[in-house]
Amino acid sequence: MTLTPDTLFAFVMATLMISLSPGPSNLYILACTLGSGRAGGIAAALGMAVGSSSYALATAFGLAAVILYVPVFFLLMKIAGAGYLIFLGTMALRYAKAPHLRKPVQADTPDIVRRSLLVELSNPKTALFFLAFLPQFTNATDAALVCDLLVLGLLFSGIALCCDLLVVQVSHQLGRWMTKNPRIAVRQEQLVGLIFIGLGITLLIDASPSAFPYEY
Repeated sequence: MTLTPDTLFAFVMATLMISLSPGPSNLYILACTLGSGRAGGIAAALGMAVGSSSYALATAFGLAAVILYVPVFFLLMKIAGAGYLIFLGTMALRYAKAPHLRKPVQADTPDIVRRSLLVELSNPKTALFFLAFLPQFTNATDAALVCDLLVLGLLFSGIALCCDLLVVQVSHQLGRWMTKNPRIAVRQEQLVGLIFIGLGITLLIDASPSAFPYEY
């Protein structure tokens, strides 16, 4: 490994700025927490962390380049992820109109972990972000490059998880305030659905195989 303390410090600061800035990842965590409580938000954060760690491994070993150089694969992954988010949003809106159809809030956190893992894995923007961002912090080659990229990728995923857990806590407090009023509770469910649908539509609009996304 060729990473120096100064390089790691700069990387951590940059990662914190990226992870704490508003974006699709934070909105997804917000929606999961509002819809399924703190446990659901934590499960969503863990699922996304596993997904981003998988992409970190893929980046380190060069597999992420396949997404960049096979546009059809890139496009299909985006469409699949967008479709799933729109489906989740539609179901949330349905439950908002018919609260008796709503499943228990914290019924199955493992299912939320799996769902969030699928959402993260179906978003190749994470892999392409790693592919563009991580190499800027290392000048290594060959085996040392693989080691550096692996360390940086997993470090990024760990920091992002901590930031997501902070979003969960803030969202949980917001959700508690909203659920004190039944009318606001319905609006909360509608907000969850609209966030999911909005994220799905954003992915569809951005589903150009020639686009190279840099935002996380």
